Amino acid sequence: MKENEIYNLCKKIQPIYRSITGSGNIKTLKIFKNINPRLKILYFKSGKKVFDWKIPKVWTIKDAWIKSKKSNKKIISFKDNFLCVMGYSQPVFKTIMTEKLKKKIHSLKRQPNVVPYATSYYKKDWAFCMAENKKKKLKEKSYKILIDSKFKNGSLPVGEILIPGRLKKEILLTSYICHPQMASNELSSPSILILLSKWIEKIKDRKYSYRILFSSETIGTIAYIHRKLESLKKNVVGGYVLTCLGDSKRYSYLKSKSANSLSDKMAIQEIKKKKKYKIYNWMQRGSDERQYNSPGVELNIGSLMRSKYETYKEYHTSEDELGKFVNKRSLNQSFNMIKNVILNFENSIIPNSKIICEPHLSKRNLYSHINIKGLNRKEAQTILDFLSYADGKLLLKEIANKIGVNYKKALRLTFFLKRKDLIDF
Repeated sequence: MKENEIYNLCKKIQPIYRSITGSGNIKTLKIFKNINPRLKILYFKSGKKVFDWKIPKVWTIKDAWIKSKKSNKKIISFKDNFLCVMGYSQPVFKTIMTEKLKKKIHSLKRQPNVVPYATSYYKKDWAFCMAENKKKKLKEKSYKILIDSKFKNGSLPVGEILIPGRLKKEILLTSYICHPQMASNELSSPSILILLSKWIEKIKDRKYSYRILFSSETIGTIAYIHRKLESLKKNVVGGYVLTCLGDSKRYSYLKSKSANSLSDKMAIQEIKKKKKYKIYNWMQRGSDERQYNSPGVELNIGSLMRSKYETYKEYHTSEDELGKFVNKRSLNQSFNMIKNVILNFENSIIPNSKIICEPHLSKRNLYSHINIKGLNRKEAQTILDFLSYADGKLLLKEIANKIGVNYKKALRLTFFLKRKDLIDF
């Protein structure tokens, strides 16, 4: 991969306005399809019930602004900053008294110079977003306002890439494409993921299959799970939500609900190599890991991040900027970190006993057919101990620690027992 490739892709998709639905999402997915032709776009129709949710109507916006009545100059404009209008705002065009207008403007008093990001997907409403210091300067009696938006029946798109491996068992990797403009919270992760898909294709003799998804956070993920639940539960053995991968502060991992899943083991193994890292538990969740670990789904998906969402001041504001908060070096570092986590999966050995109940060792010449006091049972006991933990859940390294042998001996034992047709891995 070229040094500037991720950064340049972020720049390319930044001017596209994305929400949970709309042409911007489709346009972005088509750009990704040009990078990896394996990508298929799945569509979920407006109004369709998916579990406890319903696919919303498609929202489109052409323009939004607040104008001075005196000078006719725009105070804020959607074309200058996507964040200045609340996502899924109802259309409005009128003159409004200033005090009333201020109640419809979101700002952050603790960060007076930044524009916050706001949405109202499931309740009809409208609003603007503005820096608090700019909001205070609204001194005229009234202002002209416009939100040129529309709602229509259509579809919510989800991008899907399936890369086969030797095993049908899958690693799921997903990111979202529904936040406009923001660099770490939006641009970084899908850009890394689509380029990562090309790298995965080049892995020689791939062990696992890979399911790669680009969806709208929450509703897109729920829609996809609703359609693919049976396949997901049958095949997915681990994976990650990729989000907020653009800053250079630290590395973060949020554990799956089980807290000791294969996903957790592979990620933590890599994250702990970093100088600065933080590991979060399930109670600190907030992105699409919620859906993948929800009741009846239980896929043990974790979240790989740099600074975790909601923990950095730039989050969901105009300060989450490409070139300032997010840079080329941090994007490439994040790409390499995820590569290494995937290689942990590919290189891992997870022994699984092929025998139900205790195996008959003596008929395989692994134990004396004569049972007498003083018989040396040490080697046979090591084999039995190994097989007792070879349940398809523990890594070889974990089994070695449990039975008190070094990794090299455990590895030799693994291949020996495989030749004896006692285990697979």
